Amino acid sequence: MALTRWGFIYKLGSEATTPREDVLGSDDCVLVSVGVPEVADGPEVARRLVDEGVQLIELCGAFGPAGTAAIVEAVGGKVAVGGVYYGVEAIGGLAQL
Repeated sequence: MALTRWGFIYKLGSEATTPREDVLGSDDCVLVSVGVPEVADGPEVARRLVDEGVQLIELCGAFGPAGTAAIVEAVGGKVAVGGVYYGVEAIGGLAQL
C-alpha cells in the first residue's frame, strides 16, 4: 500500500486561539497540516484525521513525549505516530524563536 494521505500536527504561536488547517499535495499524496493552540488539542485533531483517512501522523517537537503518548493513545494503533525532534545542536536556533 502506498502512502496517499498523511497528517502533521504542530503547535501554533502563543497568541493563537483556534486551529488552522492547510491541505497540500497532489492526486498521489496529500498532507493535511493542522496547527493547534495547545498541545492538549492534539488528540482530538488526531482522531479526526484518522477518521478522514490519514495513514500516518507526524507531530512537531513541541508535543514532547507526553503529548506524543496522548496522541498514540487517542488513535488506538490505527495509524503510526511519529515526531520531529531537535538535537542539542539546535538549542541556539530554538532559543531565538
